[in-house]
Amino acid sequence: AQIQYTLKGTSFENLGERYEGKVRDNYTQAAPDGSKRRIIVISDRLSAFDVIMDQPIPFKGTVLNQITKFWLNFTGDIVQNHFVSDNTGDYPAICKQYRDQLKGRSMMVKKVDILPLECIVRGYISGSGWSDYKKTGSLCGIHLRPGLVENEKLDEPLFTPSTKAEIGEHDENISLEKARKVAGDARFDELSKTSLEIYEKCSQYALQRGIIIADTKFEFGLDQRGQLTLADEILTPDSSRFWPAGKYVPGRAQDSFDKQFVRDYLLSVGFNKQPPPPVIPEDVIEKTSEKYIQAYEILSGNNFTYES
Repeated sequence: AQIQYTLKGTSFENLGERYEGKVRDNYTQAAPDGSKRRIIVISDRLSAFDVIMDQPIPFKGTVLNQITKFWLNFTGDIVQNHFVSDNTGDYPAICKQYRDQLKGRSMMVKKVDILPLECIVRGYISGSGWSDYKKTGSLCGIHLRPGLVENEKLDEPLFTPSTKAEIGEHDENISLEKARKVAGDARFDELSKTSLEIYEKCSQYALQRGIIIADTKFEFGLDQRGQLTLADEILTPDSSRFWPAGKYVPGRAQDSFDKQFVRDYLLSVGFNKQPPPPVIPEDVIEKTSEKYIQAYEILSGNNFTYES
């Protein structure tokens, strides 16, 4: 039987400089070669509408870690990534005392300088993209054909980057021209091409396994040599919309394998998208946990185990 163990956060002493994201706790250390290493610990925190919920989702951090590792391996032929190891035996000796909290839900990565764009790829028109389209007929300044319905498949996947917001702030959709100014022409073209290639390869694979990846977001950084490096999580139920292909019908809300289940609950109780969040019922938490595990098992073909 699996132990239902949740980790809401960490405060490991001596593990180096600590940075807390919405879901991940990061610890930065110097590696023997003078470069920087980062230990990323994926908590069971859930962020919805950029607000962190008070209740953690069992197994969520482990699922996200294992899905990310699967996709990083799958996309290694397209772009290099920051992954070094998720075997706690490879981590610096100082990590040993925290092994029980690190196993299964952490990875050691190369520290990269993160670029200031969220690289979003949309294959379907949903969420904030659908809101933009209804108002303007466009998405991030890209004019789309009239008559699209909610959650319809786009004629081709679109690269629609947004700004990276601080915790508690909302990421903001921006025009391609503005994104180009932020990144510079050559880097923008590289980010667009790489993001679309990853999405194409992974969405085709997922579809063969019965999951539509409607949209997703990537983060990239530069390594010590200035090479583009895929970082953070990739194609998880936290950073993507996953829909069961067998139940897909455009023009209505979709069943999903992601945190949409929690979002729908929050909207149903009139949540104003500002802290503090409401209490989430136990059945919604359990169902969300099940959906995360199910997504991992379908995509990877592996049974979920608590330890990697």
